[in-house]
Amino acid sequence: MMAARALPPLIERLPEVRGRYSEDSPLARVTWFGVGGPAEVMFRPADRDDLAAFLTGKPGDVPVTVVGVGSNLLVRDGGIPGVVIRLGKGFVEVGREGEHVRAGAGALDANVARWCAEEGLEGLEFYSGIPGTIGGALRMNAGAYGVETKDVLVAAEAVDLSGRVHTVEAKALGLTYRHSDAPADWIFTAAIFRAKPGDRAAIGKRMEEIQASREATQPIRSRTGGSTFKNPPGEKAWQLIERAGCRGLTRGGAMVSEKHCNFLINTGGATAAELEGLGEDVRRRVREATGITLEWEIKRVGVPR
Repeated sequence: MMAARALPPLIERLPEVRGRYSEDSPLARVTWFGVGGPAEVMFRPADRDDLAAFLTGKPGDVPVTVVGVGSNLLVRDGGIPGVVIRLGKGFVEVGREGEHVRAGAGALDANVARWCAEEGLEGLEFYSGIPGTIGGALRMNAGAYGVETKDVLVAAEAVDLSGRVHTVEAKALGLTYRHSDAPADWIFTAAIFRAKPGDRAAIGKRMEEIQASREATQPIRSRTGGSTFKNPPGEKAWQLIERAGCRGLTRGGAMVSEKHCNFLINTGGATAAELEGLGEDVRRRVREATGITLEWEIKRVGVPR
């Protein structure tokens, strides 16, 4: 029997692009946890058309994973096989589109909030308290301080894995608590939001209040991944974790935050396996103590070492 012919390195099988490829790209530098193995290949598309061309031309057996700024992401220690797509400079512009605000999916939520504040537009102040990108906000219906993405979203633009561009109204995305019905293979590229003229001083004050609240209640100076678990219906995840006696619980270099126990912290030298294992310890203890099974809010990707 003839031996199977080995495929050439992945990067040699990928289509030509105007953006940039890099092999064995470290992802621990990208994630807020500071852990995780490398991307087999990282692709930073130049713009939406470059992204679409890549998706059209890539081999069908090559998996694709999209990452933003890694704020609500846990990359496992073995890294991510296939191509990791990270939207960069071609996807961060924020500007007016008629009466609305258009933001690229790579734009930081906080930068969108600041741009609106400078323009005297109110309604998106809540984004100043969310450490992520607009693409992630669309995928997860991100929200904070009583407002969710679905409350301000007019429409979204995405490219599917065949390279087709879709523009859909907000209601078509089926946005609910930390969830979108958008097809899993869609890569969001832009969003259009509603905002209304407001008083710059009042908008700035609201954003200062949000920042002060985050400083007082969340371990934002630590290496963390944001809220770890979704709030079950009628419950607060942190209260369930507190009730189960998990505040301060550790596994290796991973710890449940003393300040806000729905946050996991890399205290220094933690592995992704320790962080994920600690999260599973918390889920088990909460289930045993309350009968409620917590769902992960943090996205976990990649393979174990």
